[in-house]
Amino acid sequence: MMADVAPVLVGSFLAPNNLWLAPMAGVTDGPFRALCLRGGAGVVCAEMVSAHAVHYGNARSTRMLGISEREKPVSMQIFGSDEATIAEAARAAEARGADIIDINAGCPVKKINKAGAGCVLMKDPVHLGHLVAAAVKAVKVPVTLKTRIALTRGTILGPELARVAESEGAAAVMMHARAAEDMHTGAPNLDALARVCAAVKIPVFGNGGIDSADMAKKFFETGCAGLLIGRAAVGNPYVFRDIARGLAGEKITPLDTKRRAEIYLNLIEENVAHYGERIGVGRSKKTAGYWLRDFPGAADFRAQFVRLETLEDIKKLFAENF
Repeated sequence: MMADVAPVLVGSFLAPNNLWLAPMAGVTDGPFRALCLRGGAGVVCAEMVSAHAVHYGNARSTRMLGISEREKPVSMQIFGSDEATIAEAARAAEARGADIIDINAGCPVKKINKAGAGCVLMKDPVHLGHLVAAAVKAVKVPVTLKTRIALTRGTILGPELARVAESEGAAAVMMHARAAEDMHTGAPNLDALARVCAAVKIPVFGNGGIDSADMAKKFFETGCAGLLIGRAAVGNPYVFRDIARGLAGEKITPLDTKRRAEIYLNLIEENVAHYGERIGVGRSKKTAGYWLRDFPGAADFRAQFVRLETLEDIKKLFAENF
């Protein structure tokens, strides 16, 4: 199959293109989603929200459902193990403006798994299907499932899970092409991903280590209708534009250090405006290693940066160095 960056229909929703921002906990919040849309993402996926926490009115989780117009189109990811709370969270996300509801059944984090959510749902396809069906019945917007090709490398579950999702009304499957035991490292299993694409008629979006036009082409050749790009967007929110241009045969000019620092400082300012100074600065520091790299003295600069607490001091540091 030819690599093709084009609009893609997911249920009733037509996305502008098929290069989407993958959901990442602690990263894909409102300011970053808006930035990636400017960088060429067709849809941006929000960090996952606990359906259980939404049910009990947790203020932080409720705030995470918030969406502004500049962050659209957006897919809101929810996680949980109970049909009623999944349905409730899906309705809440739809009411706040989500264009798509995504159910997480692939997160390998122990805290999530102990609650019966994330990748442990892969062990029980019937129950997972019930969760998908509950969300589909609860909302009018499309529902998608994000999962993995396997729990362990030796046993491929992706095709079966995709068929379950399709049979219960999911509009697309978001398939991470690594096993849960691999977390976010190692080569994606593209042969297994191709089996997933062949197993269903609904769109399959591939995910896992996509950071260039060459890698994107390999994913598209499996039969994927679209791609989810995660860590490659942190430090380069224009990776979507770059990949699209690369697939079209254009030459790509990487971001230079000064431009990357400029974009990062703008994101820090957006975070402070969105969360307030203390939280906004704190959240910004979590991704410093992606932004402040590949230049002489980068480690020393990061060490100075992470000690600062105010936006004014951060702006001064950046002005002195860039």
